[in-house]
Order: sequence, then C-alpha cells, then structure tokens
Amino acid sequence: MYKILKTDGKAKRAEFQTVHGTIQTPVFMNVGTAAAIKGAVSTMDLQEIGTQVELSNTYHLHVRPGDQVIKKLGGLHKFMVWDKPILTDSGGFQVFSLAGLRKIKEEGVYFHSHVDGRKIFMGPEESMQIQSNLGSTIAMAFDECPSSVASREYVQNSVDRTTRWLVRCKAEMERLNALPDTVNPHQMLFGINQGAIYEDIRIAHAKEISELDLDGYAVGGLAVGESHEEMYRILDAVVPFLPQNKPTYLMGVGTPANILEAVDRGVDFFDCVYPSRNGRHGHVYTNEGRLNLLNAKYELDSRPIEEGCQCPACRHYSRAYIRHLLKAGEMLGMRLCVLHNLYFYNHMMEEIREAIEKGCYKEYKEQKLAGFEKKP
Repeated sequence: MYKILKTDGKAKRAEFQTVHGTIQTPVFMNVGTAAAIKGAVSTMDLQEIGTQVELSNTYHLHVRPGDQVIKKLGGLHKFMVWDKPILTDSGGFQVFSLAGLRKIKEEGVYFHSHVDGRKIFMGPEESMQIQSNLGSTIAMAFDECPSSVASREYVQNSVDRTTRWLVRCKAEMERLNALPDTVNPHQMLFGINQGAIYEDIRIAHAKEISELDLDGYAVGGLAVGESHEEMYRILDAVVPFLPQNKPTYLMGVGTPANILEAVDRGVDFFDCVYPSRNGRHGHVYTNEGRLNLLNAKYELDSRPIEEGCQCPACRHYSRAYIRHLLKAGEMLGMRLCVLHNLYFYNHMMEEIREAIEKGCYKEYKEQKLAGFEKKP
C-alpha cells in the first residue's frame, strides 16, 4: 500500500508498505547485482549506513548460483541475510546491455550467457518464475529497453511487445503467488514505461499500462545515452500520466543531481551503480562536489572524506590513509569509499524527505546543486 504523506510542488513524500517492511520515499536502492554490493560491503554494513532497499538482478542470479539453488536455501532474503525489502530487476536491461549476445522474439529473448556462453531463454513467464524463486519483495516486469537512438518504428514495435509481455507477466505473477510452495506469496509487480525519447509513445504507453492496476510503475530506458535535458523532458511529459496513487521508479538513475531533479518531477524510487562503481575507483561524493582520492594533493590530507559525515569511513579514517590503501591495491580502500558513497546517497534521501516535509524542497535542491558545482 502506497500513501502520500506530503507534497511540495510535484515532489512527493510517501510510505510504501511491503511484506518486508515499510519503505520511506523518496528512496535510493543500493545495487547488489549478484546479491552483494561490489566492494566487499555486507548486509550488516547496509543496515549501518541506512539502506532501506537492496536491489539484485534476475538474469545474473539465474546464471549463478541459479534461482533454484536460492529457492532451496529459503529465498534471497535468507540467502544474503537481509530482512528488509529487495527489488529484483527482471533481466530486461540485459536485453539492452548484452545486445551482442541476444536475439529478441515474441516469445522472449535468447541469450548466450556472459559467463560460460551457454544458451539461455528468458521470456515474461521465465522472468516471473525466476523472481518468484528468489522471493524478492518487488519483481519488475520483463521488458525490452530500446536504444535512445533507435528509429521511431523500432521503438513503437518494441513498446507494443513490452505491453504484451507485461500482460503475460501479470498473469504469471498471479499464478505463482497462489502456489503452495511460493517463497513470497505477497510478491509485488511493477510495470515499466518505455518509448525512448518519443514523448507521444511514452505517454500512450503510460496510459495503457496504468489500466493494469499494478503495484507500482517504473520509467525505464533513460540514462542510456540521451542527454540529461532529454531525460528531464521525458520525465516532465510522462510522470503525470502514471498513476499518482502508486510509486514511480526511475530505473538506473543516477547522479545526485539527477536524483534531485527527478524528485522535483514526482519520482519516488531510484537505483544506480554510480556510488559503488565510482567508489571502487577512488571517486567519492561530497556536498562540495566529487573528489578523486588518487590525486597527489591528498597524500598528506588528514581530514576525513567529508567533515561532519557520519559514515564508517569518515568517522575513523583520513583521506591520506584511504588514498594510500587505494594506491597499494588494498581492498579496504575500495570498501571504505563504497561505504562512504552509499551512506552519502542514503543520507541525501533522508534530507530530501525532510525538505519535502518542511515544504522547502526547491530551496534545498538549489542549495545542494550549487554545492555540487563547486570545484573541490
């Protein structure tokens, strides 16, 4: 159940009740593709840094260790020792990212595994079955994410097929939730809006999928090559046509600035690999912009990554020490940077929720964006 507590312009402060706990939105989901955050971050760490939702990937967990293995071990929550909500991506994005390894047909998509080359078939029913085996809190519908530079004809055909797939996903999810041995009989389903950068296709698709009365709705196929301005234009156009009484999820986005702008356009849910990926390369987020800790100027810098930050890295360690770890190839350096970045994102979402509650979101956003534009 989704309940809006406060609005400030189009920005929404809401609660989303699930079988694994209530999610306070806007929320950033921490990405653990293969049931772990890259950078040696445990689920105990996720609790400490204020994570509300963990996100894992259907395709990757199907490839290894196998969704049947995870089901036999009691589902994904027990497997990774995480008792809060989990959202599983459907494998649809791999239809886009593994373009050289797949073939799309009406029944579904034929892949060659990126791990060992074996043939894999995944369609709407298979994606729902895998996600049911995982027992995630929220399952995503299986879709195709067309390229932002695809032709209008290709995008329209793709979106029409994604709609047909969504109807199949919903029917299969209802069937699976009713089975006696289902890991999570309360599993929710989010549909995905597609349409590349064509506003009219996006809007028509939003109207069509809204009629299916799903648990939530995502905007997919953005942050895949189009400009930030194009992304914001599409959000301005499409979000008003998605159900306002259901959560809205912007998939794979993004930078702190992207999140601030999208919240202002009515988005509730976010996920992105940026904080963990950048952290593994020594790039850390602060309110004064992003730092590259590998730079020589931090060699003797005894300050924390950010003054006043309460993350595990900043409470104990200096920029100089973390830089040394990174230069020496010590895994602890990566781990501390990832912990800081995820804490930064999670803490920013707390600030966003507070600003909406106080009715000062515009001022908060402008102040935050001005800080990011500084050159540290």
